[in-house]
Amino acid sequence: MIPIKNWPADERPREKLILRGAQALSDAELLAIFLRTGTRGKTAVDLARELLHEFGSLRALFEADEEHFCEGNGLGQAKYVQLQAVLEMSSRYLKERLDRGAALSDPDSVRFYLSTRLRDRPAEVFACLFLDNRHHVLQYEELFQGTIDSATVHPREVVRNAIKHNAAAVIFAHNHPSGIAEPSQADERITQKLKDALALIDVRVLDHFVVGEQIVSFAERGLL
Repeated sequence: MIPIKNWPADERPREKLILRGAQALSDAELLAIFLRTGTRGKTAVDLARELLHEFGSLRALFEADEEHFCEGNGLGQAKYVQLQAVLEMSSRYLKERLDRGAALSDPDSVRFYLSTRLRDRPAEVFACLFLDNRHHVLQYEELFQGTIDSATVHPREVVRNAIKHNAAAVIFAHNHPSGIAEPSQADERITQKLKDALALIDVRVLDHFVVGEQIVSFAERGLL
């Protein structure tokens, strides 16, 4: 095994990140930077590749519970705690970014933020982003929680919260625990009911995202 410090500079993960940016690194290289060190006979990159093979993907590793995560070679509770802190900081960073900018001018950030909040939840959750008249985010709220395949949504509660936040517009989002993000007829019906109810108080519905393995936009589908 050749230690990473003896690799060419443009192949070492840390130096490569500085020279070319984080987006230039592979999943294994990014994970190696997080791990910092390898184990006997393995560099951090070797260990990272082994872990990605064991868990199946970077996402699966990140979403593993503490017991499963700590079973990984070279991992433990300290790494688990560190990873959870990194993931939460990432989510809060995205929220702050949305707070400072116009939600519709950065749709990818909206999608990613909603994905971090709703993807892989065990039951269906219905959430709202309440926006001002410049489409800046006023508040993110999870208003309704349901069973594994449904959540009851009450238009009156959505209207009440829109008034409470003095919102001019809203973006809805809910997850499908099955992972299939295709909107159902029930999703379309409740969206129209909410749109009609909010129109009475001059609040626009800008989009409704369904979060699964992918994210589907009602606006892009022409369903609004």
